[in-house]
Amino acid sequence: MGMLRHKNIKIFLNYWLGPVIFIWLIWSIYNQVRNQPDLASSAESILSALSGSAAWKFWTVIALMFVNWGLESIKWKVLHESFHHMSRLRALKAVLAGVAFAINTPNRIGEYGGRVLYLPEGKRLQSVSLTIIGSYSQLMITMLAGTTGMWLLYSGSLAVHVPETWGSFVLWMRILCILLTTITLLLLLVYLRISWMVRLIERLPGVEKWGKALIVIDHLPVTILLRVLGWSLLRYVVFLFQYILLLQCFGVTNDSWTASWLISIQFVVLAIIPTIALAEVGIRGKLALELFGWISANQVGIISAAVSLWLVNLVVPALIGSLLIMRIKIFTDRVPQEK
Repeated sequence: MGMLRHKNIKIFLNYWLGPVIFIWLIWSIYNQVRNQPDLASSAESILSALSGSAAWKFWTVIALMFVNWGLESIKWKVLHESFHHMSRLRALKAVLAGVAFAINTPNRIGEYGGRVLYLPEGKRLQSVSLTIIGSYSQLMITMLAGTTGMWLLYSGSLAVHVPETWGSFVLWMRILCILLTTITLLLLLVYLRISWMVRLIERLPGVEKWGKALIVIDHLPVTILLRVLGWSLLRYVVFLFQYILLLQCFGVTNDSWTASWLISIQFVVLAIIPTIALAEVGIRGKLALELFGWISANQVGIISAAVSLWLVNLVVPALIGSLLIMRIKIFTDRVPQEK
């Protein structure tokens, strides 16, 4: 009787969980997009950008969406090279499925659960730890760029018109820059010496059951970590280029130098603040208005750029990932074939 019940649960999870998750994700995305207060004011601007004289910039941003997630899939594949072979297509499917799960969870933690569905049952726990390393590498690049942007802002190297009250925050700004620099350097040291951290964690009581996951990280060579960091840097450059194109497309600014460092500050703030991806657009909009308001009075353009980047890089990939989830079998009796 117990075996029959267990088999029925497996059948349900394999054949019905995917469609249920798909319907839930679609409904959640629809409600969040519909209820965004800034979306209505920028919808007309976004539609006009698709057919205006600068339309090629918007379509380039859409094309770069595939480059963005393609780079992420390569990074994920590189991390798994010595652990489990997979094709680039399968890695891309896993990444998109991760976006679908991540979009409704705090700080996109659901991303790990979505990706591991494309791996055999016996290797999913180890994959979670590798996925965390991939996210850590992206955070490292975000911290490095954001900290540099903060120092440039503090030193007055950026062509911005800060509020008159800015002078009273100079000391706090310096403290923040020093704090961010210290944290970034420490994070970089931990990343490049991750095996040391693993060995320290292994000495703690009660972590024996995580042995397989920790061994995978412990065996990662520095060369792999540097390659992953390089792919993260390329992906970050794509992010920047997309955002700069959108700011130009909506007539916010043509000063790419200043815009790129303000974007880096925005990204590091978003990385630090706990948030849910679907609700993130509101925070993005407010933060963008504050930062880009120093170089432009075009508030509609600023909001349109922030909303467009959110739609292109998160909502559209999440919809694609939701469709892919419908075909996933949670439990398998054999290693899935590469497709």
